[in-house]
Amino acid sequence: MALQLKGVTHVVNGQTHIHETDLTLEKGTMNVLLGPTSSGKTSLMRLMAGLDHPTKGQIIWNGENVTGQRVQDRKIAMVYQQFINYPSMTVYDNIASPLKLMGLDKAEIDARVREAADLMQLSPMLDRKPLELSGGQQQRCALARALVKNAGLVLLDEPLANLDYKLREELRAEIPRIFEKSGSIFVYATTEPEEALLLGGNCATLWEGRVTQFGPTAQVYRQPRDTTTARVFSDPPMNFLQVEKQGDVMRHAGGEFSAKGIGQGLPDGSYQAGFRPSHLSLENAPSAIQFETSLNVTEITGSETFVHLQHGNDRWVGLIHGVRDLELGRDLTVYLDPTRIYLFAQDGKLVAGAPYAEAA
Repeated sequence: MALQLKGVTHVVNGQTHIHETDLTLEKGTMNVLLGPTSSGKTSLMRLMAGLDHPTKGQIIWNGENVTGQRVQDRKIAMVYQQFINYPSMTVYDNIASPLKLMGLDKAEIDARVREAADLMQLSPMLDRKPLELSGGQQQRCALARALVKNAGLVLLDEPLANLDYKLREELRAEIPRIFEKSGSIFVYATTEPEEALLLGGNCATLWEGRVTQFGPTAQVYRQPRDTTTARVFSDPPMNFLQVEKQGDVMRHAGGEFSAKGIGQGLPDGSYQAGFRPSHLSLENAPSAIQFETSLNVTEITGSETFVHLQHGNDRWVGLIHGVRDLELGRDLTVYLDPTRIYLFAQDGKLVAGAPYAEAA
């Protein structure tokens, strides 16, 4: 069982929402769509579900062309960010509602409802109304209603975005467990790289309606094929520095550093060095590269501090552990482990992965 998108595009009023896309999702896989708002995640899901029809291309489900098939005739389930339950029905009846529409007998409905409720830890709450539940329990009810259909394709469109931090963490841990037991194809849309890494499975990064890369989530994170994917799969986005490789030296507008171990074997020339915000540090370390910057803004997020830096014409963001009381506008020295540096060609294509990622 597989879902295939073959040369699929979607154009609305002359505006391209999805550029030509080829994608294959296999049975029993978790597939994360990662990208910023308006990158095309929901548009792609609606095409997969049959809610919208592609302008060009085909959608193949289990070897059958379902491009023009109605959503009602497909075995799919979808849960949105704004989860919806029927307030006048009990949790039991909410979960059972799609099964009743399918015309199943009472015994099978009861068995499926109780199995889904047990999976979602809702068994003690089946007689309650949705408004008597917490936000996380209400979302679990919506998820149970989707799962009870035994759909081959389950689409989750940012289902945890409106929940508080504790509930998001709880359900993030539960969803992979649920997915493993169901054997369905799961597609999960998110704007958060951290969430994609926690969910694992496969990841498709999206930018302006294009799938920039698809593969095992950890691999896409460690080995982004271009600067666009690297920006998408980093929060805040990856920092960049124009460098000129000359032998064993990398020169940039603010100085130079050793090229040994970075881009081994690459010819001399101009490149873009990329590094994630979390890899910048305020503490020196052996072999660390030193950069002189000025501090524009700080943001304290509890246990971490975002520092917004100016380095020549480049604006960088550093994610520094701990709460730091730093003076705005002051000069600030930051340090970078050279094994964390990616090298990209001027056209944005990856030419050398970061040594730490290559060794992982």
